[in-house]
Amino acid sequence: MSQVLDSEHQLIYDTALKLAREKLAGYVEIMESQNVFPADIWRELAESGYLGVGVDETFGGTGGDYLAAALVGQAISRISPAIALSVGAHVNLCMHNIFRNGSLALKQQYLPGLASGTLVGGMALTEPNAGSDAMSIRTRAEPIKGGYLLTGAKTFITNGPIADVLVVYAVSDPKMGRHGLTAFVIETAWPGFQVAKSLDKLGMRGSPTGELVFDHMEVPDGHVLGSPNSGVQVIMSGLDLERAYYSANAIGIIEEMLDQSLDYARQREQFGHPIAQFELIQEKLADMATQLDAARLFTYHVLSLAQTGQRVSRLAASALLFAAEAANRATNHALQIHGGYGFTKDFAIERFFRDAKLLDIGAGTNEIRRILIARELLGDR
Repeated sequence: MSQVLDSEHQLIYDTALKLAREKLAGYVEIMESQNVFPADIWRELAESGYLGVGVDETFGGTGGDYLAAALVGQAISRISPAIALSVGAHVNLCMHNIFRNGSLALKQQYLPGLASGTLVGGMALTEPNAGSDAMSIRTRAEPIKGGYLLTGAKTFITNGPIADVLVVYAVSDPKMGRHGLTAFVIETAWPGFQVAKSLDKLGMRGSPTGELVFDHMEVPDGHVLGSPNSGVQVIMSGLDLERAYYSANAIGIIEEMLDQSLDYARQREQFGHPIAQFELIQEKLADMATQLDAARLFTYHVLSLAQTGQRVSRLAASALLFAAEAANRATNHALQIHGGYGFTKDFAIERFFRDAKLLDIGAGTNEIRRILIARELLGDR
């Protein structure tokens, strides 16, 4: 990777990977078996400054750019994609969103706590009837004196069951259609909030995902993110960065699957030879390495463009589409290379196999990504 990253970014990746191997790996088993997210994980990450990457030191962050933040997620994904998923929801979907779009008062109020890990963040967009069609959300924000009354339900919300702070999207002016959405920053301790259900998932176990209810929650005017009825712009810019960010998580999975497959293929013998000498095994290894190189170059390029403020909607969708499908192919190849052992819980391969599938679904499914790409190519934004 040293030929792809400069020395500063390479150091960020290397130190984050070292932390993940030494401090976070021990939490994986309890997350898998009990489907819980140990609170100590935030302490480990916060002490190393990884929860504040991408936010200025003025607001308690540790500085750095989008690429630096994504590299942390990439490194953690090599040990636990589930931990990386929750870190991404906290850092990218919540903290970065407030940093980009929040008022000075909101930044001062929430960014130091999010960066230090004393607050857990998340983002609530998806609803029971509004998944891929994000613009059809039904949660309402009724204007009242001094603020809004927030009423509705959200589902599949990463960190929802443990979050202290959420970025929430709601309809504030139904007559304006998709342009009548507003983004809000809310605290889950406020009256009217409830976790209706914590979801038990196929993969990404231990990363808390929940169904949330907002029952006439009062939200002050000052907690509007951006400006009233500008939620579409906040959503779309956030989705672009989310897709670019989580592409790096997919890269971490591919890296780990390739390394574990190389080690196993060199050691495992059949017919008197290491299976690494068999051409069909070599084909799988070569494909994994090629797609890894391509995903790295593509994703890092998109993140660098986003950092300069350029619009990256199509490129971000393309990057995550490519990286997600490559990660799923890599886990499939790795399981096939490991054979029966890869199908058991004695090896981490089956966990990565399950975890990788979410990358085809989250932040807009692969089908939605292809539609977005095609529409932009045809001149329809």
